[in-house]
Amino acid sequence: MNVRNDKARAAVLRALSELDGPAGAARIAERLPGMGIKLQPRTIRLYLTELDRDGLTALNSRRKGRVLTELGRAELERSDVVAKVGFVRGRVDTLGYRMTFRCDAGAGTIISNFAMVPSRDLSQVFAEIKPVYARRLGLGDRLCLIRANEMLAGHTIPGGYAALGTVCSVTVNGVLMSEGIPVTSRYGGLIEMRQGRPVRFVELMEYSGVTVDPLETFIRAGMTDVRESARSGNGIITASFREIPSVALDDARRVFDQLQRAGMGGILMIGRPGQPLLDIPVAEGRTGFIVVGGLNPVAAVVEAGMSCELKSLSGLEEFSRFSGFDETFRRYMDALR
Repeated sequence: MNVRNDKARAAVLRALSELDGPAGAARIAERLPGMGIKLQPRTIRLYLTELDRDGLTALNSRRKGRVLTELGRAELERSDVVAKVGFVRGRVDTLGYRMTFRCDAGAGTIISNFAMVPSRDLSQVFAEIKPVYARRLGLGDRLCLIRANEMLAGHTIPGGYAALGTVCSVTVNGVLMSEGIPVTSRYGGLIEMRQGRPVRFVELMEYSGVTVDPLETFIRAGMTDVRESARSGNGIITASFREIPSVALDDARRVFDQLQRAGMGGILMIGRPGQPLLDIPVAEGRTGFIVVGGLNPVAAVVEAGMSCELKSLSGLEEFSRFSGFDETFRRYMDALR
């Protein structure tokens, strides 16, 4: 086994994943130094030829450049676990920095989650997620429905399937950053809701030490109870704990209000400067806040025992492709008539 070659191949795959779309050797070469690897475009092209042969990458049919195949994504998930510790934290920061949405314009790219379901199940899927949005357990009410052979956040939907794009809560980070407010994602967790209000975290995972999004992990493990929370107000949902400098608190509140008006509200709680929030301590000069998990609507689908392939932090997508739940559902019903 050539360890050096394996690391280079893995780095090329990771670069393609982070670029969220078709890319050539030159663009990939720009990403690699940040991973501690430096390769010339000519060498990268040789690796891409190998990866094509192994079925891990493929030429995009519409635009120049390579994309990851599903086999390539699976290989990336398995490769070099030690190197990937903190990978989620890095992806949170990268996507938050690269998204272009601005509240004042109401346009730009946001960060999307991805859930793929059989097309035949869409009616039941909408029935499951409707109460979740009605209870405001998603990040606002924005939703994107993608049909077979279309793309969502760099993923092509195969025949017989449809995909739901939900707004990822890391979009909040990106908007704060665009306003000059630094934000730290500390924990992904499960939060207990009583009578529609958050009362305590029951599970926490640090973003700095994981290779997979904690919220996605909790959902896959069957640890959520979003359906019951949507029905009665009592249950377990996913949420994230983040921090900002206390001096930016007033500006952050303004941003949260703007996000609410844009249909992407999802702030469950805001703490007091330097004070614990739901028993989670913060440092002096910092303020904690809690954001609802953007995957909660998808969690309800999983809890219902339906076939669903989910992926958090799947990539960047245009905000214009997302509509309110009611409008998205109406378009779906109109297409059936």
